[in-house]
Amino acid sequence: MLRRTGLVWLAVAALTSVSIQTARSQDAKPAPPTVPAPVEFDVLEGVWVRPDGGYTIAIRSVAADGQLEAMYFNPSPLPFEKAQAVKSGTTIRANFELRAGGYAGSTYELTYDPATDRLSGVYYQAVAKQHFDVYFTRQPVPIR
Repeated sequence: MLRRTGLVWLAVAALTSVSIQTARSQDAKPAPPTVPAPVEFDVLEGVWVRPDGGYTIAIRSVAADGQLEAMYFNPSPLPFEKAQAVKSGTTIRANFELRAGGYAGSTYELTYDPATDRLSGVYYQAVAKQHFDVYFTRQPVPIR
């Protein structure tokens, strides 16, 4: 009888331990949702190449107001008439406008994707009046 009572107590102790652990895990607070880290304008600095043709955007610097010091290469250098970045929450968009070399009024409207480290969006070729979905990949080339 003593042996049976000892086994019963052992079983009760084991079940109690499982119940306490289950209750503790149910009381545990869920992890807070992860918030994406803020993306700053300087992430745009660098050399970006469009794989479908080798077109290149070189961004030397970005001012606090989003003004970009940038140049376009196809393959000859062409200055941008306008180059500006804007932030909306954790999203950075970059807009570029060309006025030289047969590109009068052509634009790039690109969004930075931190997961892929790409600039992607739409290229509007003003002369042909056509829109193209495009993306640029960062090149491991320092421009300073």
